Amino acid sequence: MLLRLNEVTKSYGGHRVLSGVSFQINEGDKVALVGRNGAGKTSLFRIICGTEAPDSGEVVAARNLRIGLLEQHIPIDPSETVHTSALSAFQYVHDLELEMRRLEELMESEHSAEVLDRYAEVQTRFEQCDGFAYAARAESVLIGLGLSRETWNITAGQLSGGQKNRLAMARLLLTGADLLLLDEPTNHLDVAAVEWLERFLSEFNGTYVVISHDRYFLDRTANSIIEIDAGKAARYSGNYSDFIVERQLRRELKRREFEGQQALIAKTEEFIRRNIEGQKTKQAKSRRNMLARMQRVEAVADETHGGRFNLKQVVRSGNNVLTVEDLAIGYPGKILARGISFTLHRGNALGIIGGNGTGKTTFLRTILGEIKPLSGEVHWGTKVDIGYYCQQLEDLLPTNDVISELRRMAPLAESGELRSFLAGFLFVGDDVFKRVSDLSGGEKGRLSLAKLIYSRKNVLVLDEPTNHLDIPARESLESALSEYDGTLIIVSHDRYFLNSVADHILAFGDKENAGERIEFYAGNYSEFQQQQANMLGRASARADVVDPALRQRKTQQESPVNRSTKSLSKNRREMLERRTLEIENRISQSEDELARIAAELSEPAIASDRAAFDELTAAYAQLESEIGRLYADWEEISAVLDGQP
Repeated sequence: MLLRLNEVTKSYGGHRVLSGVSFQINEGDKVALVGRNGAGKTSLFRIICGTEAPDSGEVVAARNLRIGLLEQHIPIDPSETVHTSALSAFQYVHDLELEMRRLEELMESEHSAEVLDRYAEVQTRFEQCDGFAYAARAESVLIGLGLSRETWNITAGQLSGGQKNRLAMARLLLTGADLLLLDEPTNHLDVAAVEWLERFLSEFNGTYVVISHDRYFLDRTANSIIEIDAGKAARYSGNYSDFIVERQLRRELKRREFEGQQALIAKTEEFIRRNIEGQKTKQAKSRRNMLARMQRVEAVADETHGGRFNLKQVVRSGNNVLTVEDLAIGYPGKILARGISFTLHRGNALGIIGGNGTGKTTFLRTILGEIKPLSGEVHWGTKVDIGYYCQQLEDLLPTNDVISELRRMAPLAESGELRSFLAGFLFVGDDVFKRVSDLSGGEKGRLSLAKLIYSRKNVLVLDEPTNHLDIPARESLESALSEYDGTLIIVSHDRYFLNSVADHILAFGDKENAGERIEFYAGNYSEFQQQQANMLGRASARADVVDPALRQRKTQQESPVNRSTKSLSKNRREMLERRTLEIENRISQSEDELARIAAELSEPAIASDRAAFDELTAAYAQLESEIGRLYADWEEISAVLDGQP
């Protein structure tokens, strides 16, 4: 056990944020902390670090536990160079190196046994800390996070805000802390840097807790999810996709339990009403006492999602919405990208991806006419009406309330219609009367997007629309855009969002090779990634032809099952078929047991018993792992059987 929270509560200005949060972090855990904006996730990090104290409850930490915190805003010494700042994570190792250099100078003039022994001791400690490789490790992390060698000799004060956050993350990843707390680590990272961080964390042997709204990132880095909802914590095994399935299952079980209890209560109350004054009055009073003692199951709150937006049809544009021919973009003396050519048809949704600084926003401003192209042509089709969402949210009037701001798009619309539409963007109840100036960044983003979609423009150009949105808000936006029948052009680093919305991908290459790797692909993000993987596979296959030794090594690495079943005998086939039936029976039994454990986990008595909850959670995870292995065995045997006569 590294850390345990017991019944932690926290309030701000009379508003209760955390209401008895309990969970435990063990060595090797890779935990994602999820929940709505304002649910208390960042507050939990501060309580764990000791920068804030809980109102009640306790935080129990392992002795000498070293915690590293990545906050969303981190102070950086502006006078240090990027390289020096990164190396400062190895201060202890650096001090050992300086001591070695001092002793080496001393040994040139003094050959005492004391100096030699001291040098041997320091050198041993230096080697134990992998001292000879620490600079290379730091440089590898800097490059992985997108801080190229060109930035290493400039001072941290000259960096942009995003670059400072990357530098702070690099320092944190290099510290060797026992427990890393990562608050929105993918903010300010482009797709390449996020994918590098995913690989780093997936291979990381330490323990971390991460807060992120990037669902792809959570799928690839978490083996456990802790959801903070209504001030409480609930733990789930598996990654984010597993969590979504299991949460729905738990909610359904809870809903059934609630409905069953409500039916029992109604039936019991009817019995009491009919018999309280009759011959069965004793039984009626007994049941009344039973109801008074009954621990009531709480109703499952409806999740606030976008649902159906009932969007009105937009004016139909021509079939060819946008044609780009051999376009070069950038500024005089600086080409960001060139050779961009494609045609976008009515109803298409184009997702634009690429590293920071590769020209994505410049491309949007160029096709919108705000910047002149360096060369090439941009042609918009007939009856095109463009709406543009930029990250600065300049279209909102601070003095308006939310519903009045939306009414600017349709002055004659009924309030009920406006409120219903705003509910799809998670503005419910009195939220619609909040003043724009009092909204958070995420709320302003949601309102600006709601206005744009409600405006009935038939082409929407969206620049990073999911920035500052939590996961429920992103899901609402996805729902709204899935109902939109116009044309979409979207720049985003959110791969999950793009995969849900886009049906075409425009990929910008790296900054060092401007315009040389602009790719236009018909398909969503996953299909584009698969195409890239296939291209790498084909390149590897071509290498096999050139290098026969490589091809021979691959042949030797074939699966033993595949090599030994080139021709199945009748007995072998029957044995494999029996084995398939056995596995299917075990899967069925295991899944029944998994459902039973899930039902127990949803019981209040178990949730309040930490030891029992942890035991059941461990059993659940073990059973899930076993089912995964069974399915893998089943698929392997089935593949052998399917491939044989």
